[in-house]
Amino acid sequence: MTTFDPEKFEDKYANYFPELQKAYKNAFERMNDTYDSELVHAIDQQILNESEPFYDDGEFSVELPENPTERLSAVIVDDEKLDAVLSEYVDEIERELRRVFDIDD
Repeated sequence: MTTFDPEKFEDKYANYFPELQKAYKNAFERMNDTYDSELVHAIDQQILNESEPFYDDGEFSVELPENPTERLSAVIVDDEKLDAVLSEYVDEIERELRRVFDIDD
């Protein structure tokens, strides 16, 4: 396991790219096992592909691109379901980031 350094996370893609990939991949697999795979794949490819993970004050967060639900065109889904699945997906990524970097809740 990689030792996490919050200062190095500022340049996360240079310092922690494999760990970020692992966290996102693990979150994708969990979501894919729980929700409709077409919806999960569409969210992954059309919304989360431009998301940005951050670490601040002991917490990970994932910033979504502007107007995330408007970006989804690969599947037809009502806004309420999309919001719920997207929110759970973001939570799952944040949990995976904590797990991959061994940061306690």
